[in-house]
Amino acid sequence: MKIATWNVNSMRARADRVEAWMQKADVDVLAIQETKCKDENFPWEVFEHNGYDVAHFGFNQWNGVAIASRVGLKGVERTFADQPAFGKAGKEPVQEARAIAATCGDVRIWSLYVPNGRAREDEHMSYKLTWLNQLREHAESWITEDPQAQIVLAGDWNIAPQDSDVWDIDFFEKNQMTHVTAEERTAFNGFLDAGYADVVRPYTADPGIYTYWDYTNLRFPKREGMRIDFLLGSPAVAQRVQSAYVDKDERRGKGASDHTPVVAELS
Repeated sequence: MKIATWNVNSMRARADRVEAWMQKADVDVLAIQETKCKDENFPWEVFEHNGYDVAHFGFNQWNGVAIASRVGLKGVERTFADQPAFGKAGKEPVQEARAIAATCGDVRIWSLYVPNGRAREDEHMSYKLTWLNQLREHAESWITEDPQAQIVLAGDWNIAPQDSDVWDIDFFEKNQMTHVTAEERTAFNGFLDAGYADVVRPYTADPGIYTYWDYTNLRFPKREGMRIDFLLGSPAVAQRVQSAYVDKDERRGKGASDHTPVVAELS
């Protein structure tokens, strides 16, 4: 079974590219983030025409997550238990469309769009860390209760867990940028400590393999990227991984997302 994750940065704007890539890559399950649409505006026909069942979770033109599967789609769950909501000071917290799960074949897939901290002292940063810690508590309990659980936490994590996951760590530190702080990396590593594995990195360990390049400042042609999209597998899933890759080619050309697909194949 071939599983992929991709932040498409607007499903409606990139429907043709997504359809073409799924046909080329021959994926069985695609976890999608940043669909940027409501359920009624989602291009369901793109997936149904190609033999995929699809579940989507979106409130408005921001965020949005989906799972497309041609190996079954059961037990759809929108948000995880006690998922933190975001609210600016003095305003009612709002639940954001950042997590959706479904069982595809024999694997429980979560499509996750982890909040962006925006700035180190921004209120979004504390929201991000709380969100991750709450998810980790659940993720840890799932494999504690069932060590053979088949689970993949797929998505845009908005964290570069290693210095080599950004083009210049000194640039990030000098400019006090997010994604590389000790607090964010501790939150990410909490999933690894709980027993999950980055199932793609062993196959793509060379420095300079990124999954995201900002549209500004010619980041892609300058090779100034970040590795922030991951497939984290439970121990039972990690044992099944046969190959994995980052499809950098999908970042090329007109109308590309600023992220590129990340793929793993399971036995």
